[in-house]
Amino acid sequence: MAKQQGGGKVVAWLAWFTGVVVSLVVGNAMIQGLLTIPRWLGGATATGVWLTLVIGWVVIITTIVGAVLALLKR
Repeated sequence: MAKQQGGGKVVAWLAWFTGVVVSLVVGNAMIQGLLTIPRWLGGATATGVWLTLVIGWVVIITTIVGAVLALLKR
């Protein structure tokens, strides 16, 4: 088995950073209404729109809290 060099840490950090950015983009798209719950799950109703907005905020808040906690742990 080959020894892992310092590049492994860079790749891990890059993957973590990409995950944070993608989560923030998805949450933002849900808040703005660009991503919604499918119509067959009630996404076209007022409750579905409200639920999508709430889920978007949950994604944003948990991503920010998780990222800050991960940075503080290092």
